[in-house]
Amino acid sequence: MMRISPAKAIELLKRGEVVAIPTETVYGLAADARNELAIAKIYATKQRPANNPLIVHIASSAQVVDWASEFPPLAQQLAHAFWPGPLTLVLPARAEVSQTVRAGEPTVALRVPAHPVALTLLKDSGLGLAAPSANKYTQLSPTTAKHVESGLGHDIPVLDGGACQVGIESTIVSVHGDEWQLLRPGMIEAAAIAAIAGKPATQQSVPTPKVPGQHLLHYSPRTPCLLFASIPAMLHYAQTRPAAAALLFDNAQQVTAKDVYLPNNPAQAAEQLYAALHTLDTAQAEVILIESPPASPEWDALRDRLQRAAYQPHDQNN
Repeated sequence: MMRISPAKAIELLKRGEVVAIPTETVYGLAADARNELAIAKIYATKQRPANNPLIVHIASSAQVVDWASEFPPLAQQLAHAFWPGPLTLVLPARAEVSQTVRAGEPTVALRVPAHPVALTLLKDSGLGLAAPSANKYTQLSPTTAKHVESGLGHDIPVLDGGACQVGIESTIVSVHGDEWQLLRPGMIEAAAIAAIAGKPATQQSVPTPKVPGQHLLHYSPRTPCLLFASIPAMLHYAQTRPAAAALLFDNAQQVTAKDVYLPNNPAQAAEQLYAALHTLDTAQAEVILIESPPASPEWDALRDRLQRAAYQPHDQNN
């Protein structure tokens, strides 16, 4: 793997190259968000459709005005409460912000990451970095430098910052005046956002911008996945699939010979989720059986990721 220093990462980014960088959520494939050729390399490397916008990572909320034409008081409150951290704000874009970065949308998605390596890189480089997850489009997100290598190959330069602590992608919130919408669930829950906003998410029909993570099939291992509502249903299915592997919560009873367990705690489970799926993806299983997380708000983000990982157009209800 091509491991590089922070100084080398800055040199490459300023030259218009892509670099995989750590954040607290997942590793991102970063490029200078004001360099059209560099942005094009992100889309080409990820094989990502051009109609899928990118999140721009910045060093502080003071830089929002460089990218957004409006920074409403509500958005300022959310930034003050949750930045640096795993919250992305979608705001009206300044006219000069790359149409490629925003996939033709009138909005731009912004985040201040909480990872010390990423923050130092942003501050020292002075760049805003477009940085979607460092993986092929719809495939499993990487939470270690090794995951980046397995997904994108040995030629991608990686700034290694250790394992990601949050482990799944950021919560995405669109702010339109004094209204907000939840566009992608993450580990900052809707209830926490509502508490700062002083109101629940809007149900009005305001324009909903396109953002990352909305594809029905996403965050997906190469091995087919099936989601099950109960352990008995998994056991019944596993009897006919001796080559299956399983992802379970809280040391539930054994379902297959290749079981992997996640803690029965949403924050801990999120931190370990993609690493567990990467492990199962290398287990040479015919199919990965996944136990559904509990149906409660604190598990919404994990449930979203697992539903997309297991999405099949003609899936039956298990």
